[in-house]
Amino acid sequence: MTPVTYRSTEVNGLKVFYRESGPADAPKVLLLHGYPSASHMFRELIPQLADRYHVVAPDLISFGQSAMPSRDSFTYTFEALTDVLEGFADAVGFDRCALYVFDYGAPTGFRLAVRRPERVTAIISQNGNAYEEGLSDGWNPIRAYWKEPTQANRDAIRTLVQPETTVWQYTHGVADASLVSPDGYTLDNHYLARPGAHEIQLDLFLDYASNVDLYPRFQEYFRSSQPPLLAIWGRNDPFFLPAGAEAFKRDIPGADVRLLDTGHFALETHAGEIATAIRDFLVASA
Repeated sequence: MTPVTYRSTEVNGLKVFYRESGPADAPKVLLLHGYPSASHMFRELIPQLADRYHVVAPDLISFGQSAMPSRDSFTYTFEALTDVLEGFADAVGFDRCALYVFDYGAPTGFRLAVRRPERVTAIISQNGNAYEEGLSDGWNPIRAYWKEPTQANRDAIRTLVQPETTVWQYTHGVADASLVSPDGYTLDNHYLARPGAHEIQLDLFLDYASNVDLYPRFQEYFRSSQPPLLAIWGRNDPFFLPAGAEAFKRDIPGADVRLLDTGHFALETHAGEIATAIRDFLVASA
């Protein structure tokens, strides 16, 4: 088994932690995590890809082991997260790579693809949304915050950063919750409990509106660049609906869309199936 290494690099004066495995001269795959997780969500996937691919999984700024600068020194927007991500890709030599995008990894990864389309060889979207029809009613309290960013509306979504909500995100829609390791959500809750983390995440919830505003631009990129795309989706996701996966076919007619009987964190229950699908897809799209 190819070993996984744990490293960090500095981008714009900020530490970016990442996991790396696989031959340095192999085709590259960049794994981008979502909320409220970090690169540890790929702990089972990385070994299943690294015999054939050079795999790197960073922690976004304020997540996991990467830097969490204060809100006074860093503006927490998805554009700012992407600025650091772009610098990170340059720093580790990922000049051409496939993107695995999940949850927050989608708006950051798609922003990166729009900026540098020539660098993207393929996209794997695992519950990584880019279409309005993919947003469930679970977004309604956050939408209210977008419309009126008052303190009352900010406080109304604080339940989203509570420990029990993290556990629910991992287990909702899973047929057998005993298949979900407590390690993932326990670690996520550890990071969320750091001083200042809640306010940072509430800032990012507010700025998520900018991602929805960019959906037409993301879709234009899909149409113009036609990247090979695999959408492999937990069909029972309470936030991102299967319609969001099917919508990729509208702009990329050759998109491969697969729905799994699981929830938001599909890797927790279907890592082997997802790894096999990715390997087959990347070989076919090479």
